[in-house]
Amino acid sequence: MQPRFDFAKVSPDSYKAVLGLEQYIRNCGLEPRHIHLLKLRASQINGCAYCVDMHVKEARHDGLSEQWINLVCAWRESPLYDARERALLEWTEAVTNVAQTGVPNTSYEEIHRHFSDEEIVKLTTAIGTINVWNRLCVSFRSQHPIDEPAQAA
Repeated sequence: MQPRFDFAKVSPDSYKAVLGLEQYIRNCGLEPRHIHLLKLRASQINGCAYCVDMHVKEARHDGLSEQWINLVCAWRESPLYDARERALLEWTEAVTNVAQTGVPNTSYEEIHRHFSDEEIVKLTTAIGTINVWNRLCVSFRSQHPIDEPAQAA
């Protein structure tokens, strides 16, 4: 895969606008683990290697377990996630796939059992924001860094 161009350099104002949303999400009072969860799941759905790589590393840096991170892609089959996380994962999938799902009432009812209206708006804004990043990175073929392989002891 070849990068097409660096969208941040080509249109700094567009980049700054999305970055402004990102700054809001980071400071709006949502639990960091919930932000990590929705960013990672949306990025997996959208096939954004750049963002999956980034959000796995950020989640790990913030102390989330390897198991918690690794099983996000198979969350329905794992008892690891609590009821709030499961509702958020369902909501993230429904909102990310809005053209296919129409965001069904069942998804709304479940998230509404666990989060306030204000939290749902903030979570949905966060889902929309990561979807914008995913679309930019996938469209312009942003490449994640390649980590140095670990040396055998």
